[in-house]
Amino acid sequence: MDKNLMKSKGIKPILAILSIATILQGTAIILQAKWLAEAITSLFNGERIQEQYETIILFLLAFLIRHLLQLFQQSISARFAENTSRELRSRLIEKLFELGPKYTKKQGSGNISTLVLEGISQYKGYVELILPRMVSTAVIPPMILLFVFWMDWIAGIILTVTMPILIGFLILVGLAAKGQMNRQLATYRILSNHFLDSLRGLETLKFLGKSKKHSDNIVKVSEQYRTATMKTLRVAFLSSFSLDFFTSLSVASVAVNLGVRLINENLLLLPALMILILAPEYFLPVRMVGADYHATLNGKEAGASILAILEEKSKDASGTKETAIQDIASISFQHVGYKHVKSEQLTLKDISFHIDGRKRVGIVGESGAGKSTLIDLLSGFSAHTEGNILLNNKDISSLKREDWRQNTVYIPQSPYIFSMTLRENIKFYCPEAKDEDVENALKATGLESLYRSLPKGLDEMLGDGGRTLSGGQEQRIALARAFLTNRKIMLLDEPTSHLDIETEFELKKTMLPLFEDKLVFLATHRLHWMKDMDQILVIEDGKIVEIGTHEELVTAKGSYYRLLTQ
Repeated sequence: MDKNLMKSKGIKPILAILSIATILQGTAIILQAKWLAEAITSLFNGERIQEQYETIILFLLAFLIRHLLQLFQQSISARFAENTSRELRSRLIEKLFELGPKYTKKQGSGNISTLVLEGISQYKGYVELILPRMVSTAVIPPMILLFVFWMDWIAGIILTVTMPILIGFLILVGLAAKGQMNRQLATYRILSNHFLDSLRGLETLKFLGKSKKHSDNIVKVSEQYRTATMKTLRVAFLSSFSLDFFTSLSVASVAVNLGVRLINENLLLLPALMILILAPEYFLPVRMVGADYHATLNGKEAGASILAILEEKSKDASGTKETAIQDIASISFQHVGYKHVKSEQLTLKDISFHIDGRKRVGIVGESGAGKSTLIDLLSGFSAHTEGNILLNNKDISSLKREDWRQNTVYIPQSPYIFSMTLRENIKFYCPEAKDEDVENALKATGLESLYRSLPKGLDEMLGDGGRTLSGGQEQRIALARAFLTNRKIMLLDEPTSHLDIETEFELKKTMLPLFEDKLVFLATHRLHWMKDMDQILVIEDGKIVEIGTHEELVTAKGSYYRLLTQ
């Protein structure tokens, strides 16, 4: 059983219930074999069937109890798997928000989407099947083996010797299947990322006349996935056949021994028949584990990938409880450094600045200077690895804290438009908002004319399968969300870099009034914004080289002046 599964909430009571039910089930299996053997032996000895009614009824009762207990185990496991997968999905989505868009981009949005949508369901199926199987394997074979030893020690030795051989073969087959499954899963992730990237760029490919040529790449990746899938299925089918074959040989070895001893009159029919009935039951739990192992291996691997993400997210957590900050009066960075991986060099080095009150702060620098990384730290998507951050003059472990996030709104370069109505897109962070509030947000962000032109108004579908929007309109949707939340800290990462200059200046007229009475950090390479900033941070090679207003930095004729005159 996966050791990570043992860490699941509520696993111990479930295992206790399953163990008790399995012990009762094992008892029913033994009694079922006993009463069936007694009825057959009596009939073989010439007794009338009417005399065996009581024994047959007891056999049927044991048979019924056995299968009712099996249904009970399945029900308990299914309920636990449902609760566990629901909790895991909630934790995964919450932590993905904590990691931020940079982590999703690094891992591949297709891979993350597949993991959230399909991986959780696969993990649920794995938990639902593996729990009763593993408990049955641990309980029922030892119970049957003890009973067989009590009936006939020679048959008990044969069962004892054959079981480790069968388990060893199962392990070897499992390792081969796991290796093939990992290769298939890697191919599936490539296919997921390729498909999502192709879907996003389909309009561009059609515009450039490259859509037919790109179809060859899709065929190639799909063929790789088909080949990997067929190899996995081949291993699964062959291993299932081999497992059944070796199980049959094990049962046959017991049957041959019993038959020879019966012929030589060294064993009575009743115990021989009981042992022969119990032999397949002895190997059945192991057979079921082997069969379900291949069926649930993708769920196990998905669970391991999900837990790896959760552990990745927890690396930046300090584990200390922070005092909640209700209002952000000041923020200071003191010699802050950051690097993505421990082995890499610092991406940000010796970052120091202090901001009092609600000001508009511009962050400028050449591409790759570290502007987006600094926004990631300010957004709470990443935690600094060196230096100190102070909120209201209080040292904190990082900005990855709930009270900071509840005060911030983040607007990226390309805001995501959900496959929802216009109303639901605007209300995404404030689902309780009224239509009147939504309309005010549309007016404030210059979307009123678009809203009035839509046939269904606020009920117009956007995103995939709905109305497409221009880049400027998408940014206005993001601004409308920010307006509706009315959070006092705005973080913008190159929000207009993909827009033409006319659209940008039009959007600028809308954005500047929204910056009033807010703490704004705007990272951009469009320097015309800087005249409207209260303070400017100039970054070069991960360091802040200048701080000041537009007029002060122009007068200094340093790095900022060189950016202006390039």
